Amino acid sequence: MIAFWMMTGLAAALAALLVLAGARRGAEPAADVETQAGSREIEELDRLKARGLLDEAAHTAARAEAGRRLLAVTATAAPVAGARDRLWVLGGIGVMVAGALGLYVATGTPGLPDQGYERRVDAWAADLNGLEPAQLAAVTARVVREKPGDRQALAMLGAARFAADDPLGAASAFRRLIDLDPKNAQAWARLGESLVVANDNQIGGDAEAAFRQALNLDPDQLGARFFLGEAALRRGDRTAARDLWAPLIAALDPADPRRRDLERRLPEAKPQ
Repeated sequence: MIAFWMMTGLAAALAALLVLAGARRGAEPAADVETQAGSREIEELDRLKARGLLDEAAHTAARAEAGRRLLAVTATAAPVAGARDRLWVLGGIGVMVAGALGLYVATGTPGLPDQGYERRVDAWAADLNGLEPAQLAAVTARVVREKPGDRQALAMLGAARFAADDPLGAASAFRRLIDLDPKNAQAWARLGESLVVANDNQIGGDAEAAFRQALNLDPDQLGARFFLGEAALRRGDRTAARDLWAPLIAALDPADPRRRDLERRLPEAKPQ
């Protein structure tokens, strides 16, 4: 925590130094070389006319051109900061830092000591009740590291990562489980589902192959049936979709809204 406050103070001081340096450069008197040169040019033109070296038309044209250049320089000149502006800048930085500090004190836990990641995982592992999916995934990942051949831990890791919106991590866990247990139909189905979510709900070739393998191992894998039927329906193959969804519709309760949705999307896919 001390290191955090040191870095925060250093960052605030550096930001203030940079802003004040810019304000100081703006407050310094500008050279205005071009403006002064333009003014001298107009004065010189007036002297030439007074001495009779320029007629009225030439003087008017030359003076107008010099005036346009002088106006252009004035219009594009950078604004100059005043001496008091630096005080306003410094005060604004102080208010921002104080506001950030107050917000942290009000919503954070300033007295909480630093906790390494592994120590947090220790605390989560000591009490699994009420853990978020990402926390449960971290605890399970540790178990998998310690016991790479634990099939149940791999299944839990895949499920936890999937619930934590980490479909690629879930797919990795399910693939490892399949390497240990190639005939695990549920692992194949969950692998396919993870690939679908990772691919923005598009049922790609890898996901479809995983679903088909799940059904080959266990025809009662209803999730795999749903996704394969969905893929067939997107291709316009209503016959294949009907064959895949009919057992799924039959397994769902008539009052289940999912059954009604399937029947609505594919009326022919009703159980015989």
